[in-house]
Amino acid sequence: MPVKIAPSILAADFANLSKECEDIDESNADWFHLDVMDGVFVPNISFGMPIVKSIRQMTKKPLDVHLMITKPERYIDKFIELGSNILTVHVEATNKLNKIIDKTHQSNIKSGIAINPDTPISRIEDYINDVDLICLMGVHAGFGGQKFIEKTYSRLEKLKNLISSRNSSAIIEIDGGVNETNFEMLKSLGADVLVAGSFIFKSTDYNKAIDLLK
Repeated sequence: MPVKIAPSILAADFANLSKECEDIDESNADWFHLDVMDGVFVPNISFGMPIVKSIRQMTKKPLDVHLMITKPERYIDKFIELGSNILTVHVEATNKLNKIIDKTHQSNIKSGIAINPDTPISRIEDYINDVDLICLMGVHAGFGGQKFIEKTYSRLEKLKNLISSRNSSAIIEIDGGVNETNFEMLKSLGADVLVAGSFIFKSTDYNKAIDLLK
């Protein structure tokens, strides 16, 4: 399966959000990646429901909504209603993962689990056959533009082996620090989706950057 590219809107120019979304919508990107942060689960606040709603109206591409928020079960219904196509929550942020997974699937959208760099891969073993996507963080959740954490490679290998051994159909998304120096290694180790923020939005040609990663 060709790797999918999901530009992270967190790195976009929010003063020109409509134009930024239009450029990505017309590019060869596959998904829009939307990081929703609450300032509690992560030490930063990004954007919330109004921005997700606006972006939904600007594009027909799938919305890959990444909830970096504590107790995300409180807002699952709302983000489904806003038009999320993939809804990912952190394993560290809730004790109601089964409930969240069931609710997303009942609404015919994809369910994802995100896992932070310092969380053992074993934390998601019980859910590996229930979710559609595992978002493996390549940086510590909360801020864009961070340097890629090298141990992500070995974690990716471990996760890929776990998925294979359990005969899971879950795909692997790498989020954070993806750029021209590591994308080939990530793809060779089994990444299915690459989230890229700064690498795309700080480039002079978004489509050229996206095509390079693809």
